Amino acid sequence: MSDWPVGLSTGCFYRRSIFDCLEVILNGGFNMVEVCSFPAHLDYHDIDTVKRAAKRMDELAIEAYSLHAPFADQIDITALDPEQRNASMRDILKAAEAAARLQVRYLVIHPGPEHPPKYGCQEHVQRMENAASVLNVVAGRCRELGIGCVLENKLPHLLFGSTSDILWILGAMKAVNVGTCLDTGHAFLSGDIYNVTHKLSGHLQMIHANDNSGNYDDHSPPGLGKIDWQRLLVLLAETRFHGAFILELAGQEDAAALLAQARRARLYLREIGRQIALATPPTASGPARGFNLEKVV
Repeated sequence: MSDWPVGLSTGCFYRRSIFDCLEVILNGGFNMVEVCSFPAHLDYHDIDTVKRAAKRMDELAIEAYSLHAPFADQIDITALDPEQRNASMRDILKAAEAAARLQVRYLVIHPGPEHPPKYGCQEHVQRMENAASVLNVVAGRCRELGIGCVLENKLPHLLFGSTSDILWILGAMKAVNVGTCLDTGHAFLSGDIYNVTHKLSGHLQMIHANDNSGNYDDHSPPGLGKIDWQRLLVLLAETRFHGAFILELAGQEDAAALLAQARRARLYLREIGRQIALATPPTASGPARGFNLEKVV
């Protein structure tokens, strides 16, 4: 499998109401999206607004592939303060209900806080245990709602920026209906995107596709940074990845220019996927191990 679907995050337009950008996205060539939960974009607390968004996407034949759960400094499911932790859990559960209304496949969760850790090993372990406890509740609710739940690898300087932390959480949880979402930009900034991808591959359900120069989380279109996408996509094909790529690009004022970049990025990824498919024997159930990577684009 190397013909992966490619969608676009509505987070590219997070400063605008989702109702002002859905037709723009569709007319720009994308009918599959990840829905951003930034309240000014889509107030996931307001069930009537969520229902209206779901109806509008249905009218436009736009698939909501995923919804990104809210993330902000005050949302911290690892917090030592139980009031903050429970308030954060309630917010994510509210987002899960909105995700179910939108009929998404996956709720994407940042499993840790948005600020760098300033504590020792003992608190680190306690915070991971707190996250596992909350995520068990969230995963259970997602199962009841009929949606999937995936954890995103974070920037390397944040809690859960380490692949080992994410794998620890998955192992510590009682729930089994939890996967991972690979953010390629975050993984590249960790210094070893290919090792991160391999480690997460057994749980990998979807990709947040973006590029950078190796210095900042630029959210550039794939192909405009330093990630070796040929090598990455070959690895994904070899590990039998079957999910979608969601382009998570930096927003800009010129919507037409952004969508043109997104279309070029989609073509770039799909061309690599096409070459991988052509290098695969027709009778094989997946990419042939050891085929000549130099012949793939």
